[in-house]
Amino acid sequence: MTARDNYRQVIFLRLTAFASLALALAAQPPSAAELGHAVLTAGLDPSACYRVRDLEISEEDAQFYLTDGYIIFGKPVNGAPVTAVFSAEVEGGDAEVLMLPPNRSERKSLAGYTGSPNLDEHFANAIFLFTEAQARGLLEQIRAKGEAKNSLEVGTLLADQWSPAVSNIAGSYESRMVLDLLSAQAAGSMTREGHANGFFAAIIQGKKLGNFDLGYDGRSYEQLSAGQLATRNGQSYFDTWTSFESKSHRNAPPPEPEEKILSYRMEATLDSSFVLHCVTRIRFQATAESSNVIPFDLSAQMKPTEAKLDGAPAEVYQRDSVRGNLAQNSGNELLLVVPPRPLEPGSEHEVEIHHEGKVVLDAGHQVYFVSSRGTWYPNRGAQFASYDVTYRYPKNLDLVSAGKVVEDRTEDDMRITRHVPDGRIRMLAFNLGVYEKKMLQRGGEQIEVSANREVEDALRYRTQEQFTEPTVGVPGRRPPRVFDGLTHVEPPAPQPAAVNPANQLSNVADDVAAAMEFYRARFGEAPINRLEVSPVPGRFGQGFAGMIYLSTLSYLPVTARPLSLMPPWQQAFYGEFLRAHEVAHQWWGNIVTAGSYRHEWLMEALSNYSALLFLENRHGPKFTDGMLEQYRRALLAKGPDGETAESEGPVIEGRRLENSNNPSAWNAVAYGKGAWIVHMLRRRMGDAQFTKMLAELRRRYEWNTIDTEQFRLLCAEFLPPQAPDPKLENFFDQWVYGTGIPTLKLTYSVKGKPGAWKLSGAVTQTDVPDDFSVTVPVEIQTGRGKVVREIQTGSDPAPFSVPVSAATAKAVLDPGGSVLRR
Repeated sequence: MTARDNYRQVIFLRLTAFASLALALAAQPPSAAELGHAVLTAGLDPSACYRVRDLEISEEDAQFYLTDGYIIFGKPVNGAPVTAVFSAEVEGGDAEVLMLPPNRSERKSLAGYTGSPNLDEHFANAIFLFTEAQARGLLEQIRAKGEAKNSLEVGTLLADQWSPAVSNIAGSYESRMVLDLLSAQAAGSMTREGHANGFFAAIIQGKKLGNFDLGYDGRSYEQLSAGQLATRNGQSYFDTWTSFESKSHRNAPPPEPEEKILSYRMEATLDSSFVLHCVTRIRFQATAESSNVIPFDLSAQMKPTEAKLDGAPAEVYQRDSVRGNLAQNSGNELLLVVPPRPLEPGSEHEVEIHHEGKVVLDAGHQVYFVSSRGTWYPNRGAQFASYDVTYRYPKNLDLVSAGKVVEDRTEDDMRITRHVPDGRIRMLAFNLGVYEKKMLQRGGEQIEVSANREVEDALRYRTQEQFTEPTVGVPGRRPPRVFDGLTHVEPPAPQPAAVNPANQLSNVADDVAAAMEFYRARFGEAPINRLEVSPVPGRFGQGFAGMIYLSTLSYLPVTARPLSLMPPWQQAFYGEFLRAHEVAHQWWGNIVTAGSYRHEWLMEALSNYSALLFLENRHGPKFTDGMLEQYRRALLAKGPDGETAESEGPVIEGRRLENSNNPSAWNAVAYGKGAWIVHMLRRRMGDAQFTKMLAELRRRYEWNTIDTEQFRLLCAEFLPPQAPDPKLENFFDQWVYGTGIPTLKLTYSVKGKPGAWKLSGAVTQTDVPDDFSVTVPVEIQTGRGKVVREIQTGSDPAPFSVPVSAATAKAVLDPGGSVLRR
């Protein structure tokens, strides 16, 4: 072989190698970043614009009928379009969307916003985004039929008009779409009557209802939803008109989490500028859903910088989702970790995620505020897991967190503490400040209460005119958008308040310890045997396993609180009541928990009523009666829309009640009506059986979730024999799944003659629909004692008759306050 031949062979081999490399690179699937970029920049394709007639898009219980108009698709992403725009702005053009909610509660919710129990809206334009398999194949279906007319000219006009809006909307769903595009199931495997585990969102320009959203999400707890962005007083809301399981999911078992989290090992470093730098290592078990991509939730204030899977580099991806945040009201973003190769379902792995952000805020005077307390680290579904966390922070600060301190040392200007909770918990919280502390030992439980030495700025410059009456509800698991009606007005002459919250350490510690003892005696042991209590600015509290946050107001004496002009019950609320409520979350929320937003009311109602039981034990039944009366008033208070808070929706609508119509409705219904529901159940069971029910609730569902139907069946087990409504079906239909507070009126008379007197009466019900019915006790003083009759109300007066011994006999309606009524 000559030198020239040898040279040619070398060149040939190199070219072959380069070609092989190019083919290999071309065969590699696109990264999450590449897919996300493609979703945002695909735009609309003028050459994929068609005049269509009688085109249908079906998303289970929702159908789109594109009667006449143009549809233009986006450029392909990973093989097919993920966006489209339909326009009916042609002569005779029209389109219609139909959606039929499957139950009365959701039909009523929809009617409250749209005036109709079923959605039937004609529209002029709509933006579609999709990864759902049938929608992705729509373009090919149109081309295959050969009936639609391609129109490049109209496509050019529509692309120019709509591409910016499509890109803007796609930015709100980018991570969710990338999750499906990376998933093997979204690549074409079909489930449940032909629907992939995919996503479809329509932003619709309705002719009567204005702009609104309708979506299908196969990964969601409830797949179909419709709602509308709204603004009130400068605050943005997403009003959910309706949300429910699609027909193919309604009888299917609930979905498993995409990955089963087993344990956390974390290192969290707070630098001098209060940026938190974290390395979070999560041991998890892969499922079929997480074989190609592992999803987590992470605070929008935290940004991931890198990830590893079993020590090997892995792609990590997170994008802001403004629209999704408003709809979910969580403040979290979807974070995706892409493994270098698919994971075998059932196999165990460790993912390491580096993330950082400013989640520790300064409220003034060394009072600090840890925002995103539940998702300052990657989480998914708040699963029970073990934790081992090392914190590094400036040594002039004190840090508290759940768990035993197994290491505590100082290096230069940093203090290092390691916390290991003694058991599985759902979420890990921490707090820091310049604290004074008090430690108590009660019945094997170690309680440490921390207090700031000064109050935050927001409480230092307040005068009488600056405070409005607070809402009644206790913001429990998450703080509300607005701190319960606290209105700020600049005072003409600021007067700093000279008060040291630490002076109340003993009172706070004694209340917390007493509540812990009360609950342990009735519900069993707490989730872990050490409880940290720390202050947080604002007017709310939160209860995590082994750690609770209390409003600064709970650390102030009555005379120093800006709310000292308020009624006594509100003083109890920010003092004893808030402390007892958050302590109760050690059981209701951290041992037994709710599976979805639908059942979150149970954790708040049980914690609220446990606090009432504790304080009733301290102060007598009048305390419970007084608080329930205040909750009743709050439920009947009218919001900005002129409707009562209670009428905004049933308790099972959860955070959906925090809407633009009445932002305080969630507090009033979840906490107030929830407490009333539990109270009415207590009256039906009797105190002894009610206490047994709570103990059984903890025993049967510890370290697990409970839903509303399971709670109903459990309560029914503890009703007295021959009780009316023995399965509590009517009770839950009226009070839990429905709305309405009746006005009940008792009328009666005594007629007859000596030895044959008879008291006859009736209970009349108003201010509720005709199908509303409650069981209400009427106590009759017969002269020989008392007789109680259970009267079932209805649209007509409910009569009753009882023999009595004297013409002076009397009847009393609901003497024990066992029914919520006007």
